[in-house]
Amino acid sequence: MNKRTLLVVVGATVALAATGGLTGCAGPTVADYAAEQPTLDLARYFNGTLDAHGVFTDRSGKVVKRFHVVMKCSWQGHDGVLDEDFTYSDGTKQRRVWRLKKLDGGRYTGTADDVSGEAQGQAAGNAFNWRYTLRLPVDGKVIDVQFDDWMYLMDERVMLNKAVMSKFGVRLGEVTLSFYKR
Repeated sequence: MNKRTLLVVVGATVALAATGGLTGCAGPTVADYAAEQPTLDLARYFNGTLDAHGVFTDRSGKVVKRFHVVMKCSWQGHDGVLDEDFTYSDGTKQRRVWRLKKLDGGRYTGTADDVSGEAQGQAAGNAFNWRYTLRLPVDGKVIDVQFDDWMYLMDERVMLNKAVMSKFGVRLGEVTLSFYKR
């Protein structure tokens, strides 16, 4: 093998490895969970009253805040309302009202007063992936933070939720919740 052929082979190998490396870094898609059971139907699960307990961890993994949420949820056809009342470990309270719309193919959109634009979601199997930008109050200012939010139905009463928060592509922390349907 001459030097030029060797350089072409090495270059092609590096390019192939780099492509494989990028593909290997890609996160899961909701389609990865299509065969998982039980099947998540958001309108069925988020209907009635639910309790959720959660933590916010910073990028080092340290728990920064704990919270409890009482959710009153209802649906009329393809339109849902998730009325969330948060109580944080420091005693502060917050309310968020999501307005969801079920679309074809397991897709959903949603809005809330502190969400910038429209949230986009996709359900398959037991999983739901929800992406949105939350306007978050921090030290007297409001910053836009992106959420990559994953929910996994465990059984008819329990769902687990893990959301990664980022700003400009930099991971800020995670929110982890467990939902319990009353």
